[in-house]
Parts: sequence; C-alpha cells; structure tokens
Amino acid sequence: MTEPDRVANGQVVTLRYRLTGEDGKLLDDSGDEGMDYLHGAENIVPGLEKALADHVVGDKLSVVVQPDEGYGRRVGAPQRVPRDSFPDDVELEPGMQFVAEDAKGRPVPVWVVAVTQAEVEIDANHPLAGAVLKFDVEVVAIRPATSDEIAHGHPHGPDGHHHH
Repeated sequence: MTEPDRVANGQVVTLRYRLTGEDGKLLDDSGDEGMDYLHGAENIVPGLEKALADHVVGDKLSVVVQPDEGYGRRVGAPQRVPRDSFPDDVELEPGMQFVAEDAKGRPVPVWVVAVTQAEVEIDANHPLAGAVLKFDVEVVAIRPATSDEIAHGHPHGPDGHHHH
C-alpha cells in the first residue's frame, strides 16, 4: 500500500458527487453512499477522470468538464423506430436507455427521446451530449482493483458482480 493511496489506473475509487449544468441546475448526484468506478477504464467521463488523477481520500474538488471531455457533442439526428421493435412488457418513457446494434452488429447505447403508440424516437447521443458539466466531487475511498475487476473493466460490489 502506498502512503497515501492516490487515484491512479487500476484503483477502485469511491466518489461522492453532485453534477450540475452551466445554469446551476442539479443533473445528478451520487447520494451519501457514493459511487465506485475503476480508474483508467473509462467508467466516467474523461475530463473528470483526468482531474481526479493523483488525488487522495478526503480531497474535494470542483471540476468543469467541456463537452469534448464529457459526453461529446451532438451528432446525427434522433431516429424514429416502430414501437413493436421494443419488448411489449416494457413501459417506455423518455430518458430510458437501451442497447441497439449498429450496421456492423456492434452494441450502441441509445436513449428514448419521445414515445407515441406507433413509434419511439431514439437518439444515440447521450442526453448530456454538448453540455458543459460541473462536478463537485469528494474522494471517499481508494483501493486496488481485483484481477476480475480489471479484466471486466469495472468494480464489483462486495458480493461480486452488480450486473449481467
């Protein structure tokens, strides 16, 4: 263990954060429990990850992330797809995220923009694409990632995976 442990690639970092837009409106918040991420594995936006490097537990910082270091800039236009392309048992609403396939069969995240009885409007842009992001962050904990976490590219909870 290094003294003190610093945020670096291969470390699982627990953060508490508040995310606001340029207008100061709250966009997201980790809550008191915080959020774990694997540093260096692109689990969080690049601008925030870069700003956190070398920080230690207890550090608090404010970070302004420009669109190119956040969720990118808006590209392309939303598309309309038939409602029956989605599972019948899912109540669709704007903001929901799904994974679609591109023309080469690769997974692509998409977000629901609007829903009618016949169609669903989806967008491959993250809802915050093009936005300047303001993070207020506190580093709560740092620990070395396990070999499984490194292989999977994300932290696991105390009982193993939190997904799949």
